[in-house]
Amino acid sequence: QVHLVESGGGVVQAGGSLRLSCAAFGSIRSNNDMNWYRQAPGKQRELVASKSSRGNKNYADSLKERFTISRDNAKNTVYLQMNSLKPEDTGVYYCKVRDSYMNTWGKGTLVTVSS
Repeated sequence: QVHLVESGGGVVQAGGSLRLSCAAFGSIRSNNDMNWYRQAPGKQRELVASKSSRGNKNYADSLKERFTISRDNAKNTVYLQMNSLKPEDTGVYYCKVRDSYMNTWGKGTLVTVSS
């Protein structure tokens, strides 16, 4: 069984930066995707970015200029660097790891961007 531990959320002023981390513990197949989603208050959860174990990246179009996903495969950890944060980036950020046998979500970390 895999479980995920997210960290790095907090309160930041508009224009600031945060770096989120998500460490995966348990048995994960070598071919996998590590993803970040977010859910703003009153809105549906949306994909922020994903990166496969083979290095393929995918971003939400509106975020690709400010957010960067990276991962350390040896540590089974994925990161999300968020720059030039805006109040509309406020929400709970969730990590998700998927391989051919499982699809596991973290509990989320809250990001609050003040204006």
